[in-house]
Amino acid sequence: MSKPVIEVRDLTKVYAGEGDAEVRALAGVNLSIQEGEYVALMGASGSGKSTLMHIIGCLDYPTGGEYFLGGEDTRKLSENGLARIRNERIGFVFQAFNLLPRTSAMKNVELPLAYRGTPMREREKLARIALERVGLGERLYHKPNELSGGQKQRVAIARALVQDPTVLLADEPTGNLDSKSTQDILTLFDELHKEGRTILLVTHEDEVGKRADRIVWMKDGRIVPHTHAEGVGA
Repeated sequence: MSKPVIEVRDLTKVYAGEGDAEVRALAGVNLSIQEGEYVALMGASGSGKSTLMHIIGCLDYPTGGEYFLGGEDTRKLSENGLARIRNERIGFVFQAFNLLPRTSAMKNVELPLAYRGTPMREREKLARIALERVGLGERLYHKPNELSGGQKQRVAIARALVQDPTVLLADEPTGNLDSKSTQDILTLFDELHKEGRTILLVTHEDEVGKRADRIVWMKDGRIVPHTHAEGVGA
Protein backbone atom coordinates (compact mmCIF):
# COMPACT_ATOMS: atom_id res chain seq x y z
CA MET A 1 0.00 0.00 0.00
CA SER A 2 1.32 3.46 -0.87
CA LYS A 3 2.32 5.92 1.82
CA PRO A 4 -0.24 8.59 2.73
CA VAL A 5 0.21 12.03 1.18
CA ILE A 6 -0.59 13.54 4.59
CA GLU A 7 0.09 11.76 7.86
CA VAL A 8 -0.03 13.29 11.34
CA ARG A 9 0.71 11.31 14.47
CA ASP A 10 -0.27 12.41 17.99
CA LEU A 11 -0.16 16.07 16.90
CA THR A 12 -0.47 18.69 19.63
CA LYS A 13 -0.55 22.48 19.62
CA VAL A 14 -0.47 24.46 22.86
CA TYR A 15 -0.73 28.24 23.11
CA ALA A 16 0.09 30.31 26.17
CA GLY A 17 -3.03 31.75 27.80
CA GLU A 18 -3.48 34.32 30.55
CA GLY A 19 -1.16 33.83 33.50
CA ASP A 20 -0.02 30.22 33.67
CA ALA A 21 -2.98 28.96 31.66
CA GLU A 22 -2.46 27.01 28.47
CA VAL A 23 -4.82 26.60 25.51
CA ARG A 24 -4.63 23.18 23.88
CA ALA A 25 -5.73 23.84 20.32
CA LEU A 26 -4.79 20.29 19.28
CA ALA A 27 -4.77 17.46 21.81
CA GLY A 28 -3.30 14.44 20.07
CA VAL A 29 -4.53 14.28 16.47
CA ASN A 30 -3.92 11.26 14.22
CA LEU A 31 -4.91 11.55 10.58
CA SER A 32 -3.90 9.94 7.28
CA ILE A 33 -4.98 11.13 3.84
CA GLN A 34 -4.21 9.06 0.76
CA GLU A 35 -3.31 10.36 -2.67
CA GLY A 36 -6.41 11.45 -4.59
CA GLU A 37 -8.66 11.64 -1.52
CA TYR A 38 -11.13 14.50 -1.02
CA VAL A 39 -11.49 15.10 2.72
CA ALA A 40 -13.60 17.68 4.55
CA LEU A 41 -12.49 18.79 8.00
CA MET A 42 -15.50 19.88 10.03
CA GLY A 43 -16.27 21.04 13.56
CA ALA A 44 -17.66 23.92 15.57
CA SER A 45 -15.72 27.16 15.96
CA GLY A 46 -12.73 26.53 18.21
CA SER A 47 -12.61 22.80 17.48
CA GLY A 48 -9.05 22.98 16.15
CA LYS A 49 -9.73 22.43 12.45
CA SER A 50 -8.07 25.65 11.25
CA THR A 51 -5.07 25.06 13.54
CA LEU A 52 -4.64 21.60 12.05
CA MET A 53 -4.98 23.02 8.54
CA HIS A 54 -2.28 25.63 9.22
CA ILE A 55 0.15 22.98 10.49
CA ILE A 56 -0.57 20.71 7.51
CA GLY A 57 0.06 23.73 5.28
CA CYS A 58 3.42 24.35 7.01
CA LEU A 59 2.17 27.78 8.11
CA ASP A 60 2.58 26.89 11.80
CA TYR A 61 4.60 24.49 13.94
CA PRO A 62 3.10 21.80 16.18
CA THR A 63 4.06 21.70 19.83
CA GLY A 64 4.44 17.94 19.68
CA GLY A 65 3.85 14.92 17.48
CA GLU A 66 4.85 14.19 13.90
CA TYR A 67 3.74 15.45 10.49
CA PHE A 68 4.80 13.80 7.24
CA LEU A 69 4.02 15.30 3.84
CA GLY A 70 4.60 12.85 1.02
CA GLY A 71 6.67 10.76 3.43
CA GLU A 72 8.93 13.69 4.38
CA ASP A 73 9.29 14.50 8.08
CA THR A 74 8.55 18.22 8.32
CA ARG A 75 10.16 18.43 11.79
CA LYS A 76 13.57 18.09 10.13
CA LEU A 77 13.07 21.04 7.80
CA SER A 78 14.47 24.53 8.25
CA GLU A 79 12.43 27.69 7.66
CA ASN A 80 13.70 27.70 4.09
CA GLY A 81 12.75 24.06 3.70
CA LEU A 82 9.22 24.72 4.92
CA ALA A 83 8.95 27.72 2.59
CA ARG A 84 10.03 25.49 -0.30
CA ILE A 85 7.34 22.94 0.54
CA ARG A 86 4.68 25.66 0.77
CA ASN A 87 5.68 26.98 -2.63
CA GLU A 88 6.18 23.72 -4.49
CA ARG A 89 3.92 21.11 -2.91
CA ILE A 90 0.95 22.86 -1.30
CA GLY A 91 -1.75 24.90 -3.01
CA PHE A 92 -3.74 27.23 -0.74
CA VAL A 93 -7.28 28.55 -1.21
CA PHE A 94 -8.60 30.93 1.45
CA GLN A 95 -12.02 32.36 2.29
CA ALA A 96 -10.78 35.92 1.73
CA PHE A 97 -9.17 35.09 -1.68
CA ASN A 98 -5.91 36.88 -0.72
CA LEU A 99 -5.43 38.43 -4.16
CA LEU A 100 -3.24 41.45 -4.86
CA PRO A 101 -5.88 44.15 -5.55
CA ARG A 102 -4.06 46.21 -8.19
CA THR A 103 -2.76 43.23 -10.16
CA SER A 104 -4.39 41.29 -12.98
CA ALA A 105 -5.66 37.75 -12.66
CA MET A 106 -2.65 36.61 -14.72
CA LYS A 107 -0.12 38.31 -12.46
CA ASN A 108 -1.85 36.99 -9.33
CA VAL A 109 -1.66 33.45 -10.64
CA GLU A 110 1.96 33.88 -11.74
CA LEU A 111 3.07 34.91 -8.24
CA PRO A 112 4.04 31.46 -6.84
CA LEU A 113 6.01 30.78 -10.02
CA ALA A 114 7.81 34.11 -9.69
CA TYR A 115 8.88 33.14 -6.15
CA ARG A 116 10.17 29.87 -7.59
CA GLY A 117 12.22 31.72 -10.23
CA THR A 118 10.31 30.40 -13.24
CA PRO A 119 11.13 32.40 -16.41
CA MET A 120 8.53 34.97 -17.44
CA ARG A 121 7.33 33.29 -20.63
CA GLU A 122 6.85 29.98 -18.83
CA ARG A 123 5.02 31.75 -15.99
CA GLU A 124 2.65 33.41 -18.42
CA LYS A 125 1.98 30.15 -20.25
CA LEU A 126 1.25 28.20 -17.05
CA ALA A 127 -0.90 31.00 -15.58
CA ARG A 128 -2.98 31.16 -18.74
CA ILE A 129 -3.50 27.39 -18.71
CA ALA A 130 -4.52 27.48 -15.03
CA LEU A 131 -7.00 30.31 -15.56
CA GLU A 132 -8.49 28.61 -18.58
CA ARG A 133 -8.83 25.44 -16.48
CA VAL A 134 -11.04 27.27 -13.98
CA GLY A 135 -13.13 28.94 -16.69
CA LEU A 136 -11.53 32.39 -16.68
CA GLY A 137 -9.87 32.38 -20.09
CA GLU A 138 -11.66 35.63 -20.94
CA ARG A 139 -10.74 37.37 -17.67
CA LEU A 140 -6.95 37.07 -17.80
CA TYR A 141 -6.23 40.78 -17.47
CA HIS A 142 -9.08 41.79 -15.16
CA LYS A 143 -8.18 43.06 -11.70
CA PRO A 144 -9.95 41.71 -8.58
CA ASN A 145 -12.28 44.74 -8.36
CA GLU A 146 -13.51 43.86 -11.87
CA LEU A 147 -14.43 40.30 -10.86
CA SER A 148 -17.31 38.75 -8.92
CA GLY A 149 -16.71 36.87 -5.67
CA GLY A 150 -16.92 33.54 -7.46
CA GLN A 151 -14.48 34.69 -10.13
CA LYS A 152 -12.04 35.92 -7.48
CA GLN A 153 -12.12 32.50 -5.86
CA ARG A 154 -11.49 30.88 -9.25
CA VAL A 155 -8.40 33.07 -9.63
CA ALA A 156 -7.30 31.91 -6.17
CA ILE A 157 -7.83 28.27 -7.18
CA ALA A 158 -5.88 28.82 -10.40
CA ARG A 159 -3.05 30.34 -8.36
CA ALA A 160 -3.10 27.24 -6.12
CA LEU A 161 -3.04 24.88 -9.10
CA VAL A 162 -0.41 26.63 -11.21
CA GLN A 163 2.48 24.99 -9.35
CA ASP A 164 0.92 21.49 -9.69
CA PRO A 165 0.88 20.91 -5.91
CA THR A 166 0.86 17.58 -4.08
CA VAL A 167 -2.18 18.68 -2.07
CA LEU A 168 -4.78 21.42 -2.33
CA LEU A 169 -5.76 23.00 1.02
CA ALA A 170 -8.97 25.04 1.08
CA ASP A 171 -9.97 26.94 4.24
CA GLU A 172 -13.69 27.89 4.11
CA PRO A 173 -13.41 28.50 0.34
CA THR A 174 -17.13 29.24 -0.07
CA GLY A 175 -17.53 31.33 3.08
CA ASN A 176 -17.73 34.68 1.23
CA LEU A 177 -19.78 33.46 -1.75
CA ASP A 178 -23.45 33.52 -2.70
CA SER A 179 -25.29 30.25 -3.29
CA LYS A 180 -24.72 30.11 -7.05
CA SER A 181 -21.01 30.90 -6.77
CA THR A 182 -20.76 28.30 -3.99
CA GLN A 183 -22.20 25.63 -6.28
CA ASP A 184 -19.86 26.68 -9.08
CA ILE A 185 -16.80 26.39 -6.84
CA LEU A 186 -17.93 23.05 -5.41
CA THR A 187 -18.43 21.72 -8.93
CA LEU A 188 -14.88 22.82 -9.75
CA PHE A 189 -13.55 20.97 -6.69
CA ASP A 190 -15.51 17.89 -7.80
CA GLU A 191 -13.82 18.09 -11.20
CA LEU A 192 -10.36 18.53 -9.66
CA HIS A 193 -11.02 15.51 -7.45
CA LYS A 194 -11.98 13.42 -10.47
CA GLU A 195 -8.67 14.44 -12.06
CA GLY A 196 -6.89 12.85 -9.11
CA ARG A 197 -6.15 15.89 -6.97
CA THR A 198 -5.74 15.41 -3.22
CA ILE A 199 -7.99 17.95 -1.49
CA LEU A 200 -8.34 18.85 2.19
CA LEU A 201 -11.12 21.34 2.82
CA VAL A 202 -12.09 23.07 6.08
CA THR A 203 -15.76 24.02 6.33
CA HIS A 204 -18.58 24.46 8.82
CA GLU A 205 -21.24 24.03 6.12
CA ASP A 206 -22.84 20.58 5.91
CA GLU A 207 -23.66 21.06 2.23
CA VAL A 208 -20.01 21.69 1.43
CA GLY A 209 -18.71 18.83 3.57
CA LYS A 210 -21.02 16.29 1.97
CA ARG A 211 -19.30 16.77 -1.40
CA ALA A 212 -16.13 15.15 -0.03
CA ASP A 213 -15.24 11.44 0.02
CA ARG A 214 -14.80 11.55 3.76
CA ILE A 215 -15.65 13.91 6.59
CA VAL A 216 -13.29 14.20 9.56
CA TRP A 217 -15.00 15.72 12.59
CA MET A 218 -13.17 17.69 15.27
CA LYS A 219 -14.08 18.79 18.77
CA ASP A 220 -11.87 20.27 21.50
CA GLY A 221 -8.72 19.68 19.50
CA ARG A 222 -9.42 16.02 18.79
CA ILE A 223 -10.86 13.93 15.97
CA VAL A 224 -14.17 12.47 17.13
CA PRO A 225 -17.06 10.43 15.72
CA HIS A 226 -19.83 12.50 14.11
CA THR A 227 -22.18 11.77 17.02
CA HIS A 228 -19.77 13.58 19.39
CA ALA A 229 -19.25 16.66 17.20
CA GLU A 230 -22.00 18.87 18.60
CA GLY A 231 -22.46 22.39 17.25
CA VAL A 232 -21.30 21.68 13.72
CA GLY A 233 -23.03 23.72 11.08
CA ALA A 234 -24.00 26.42 13.54
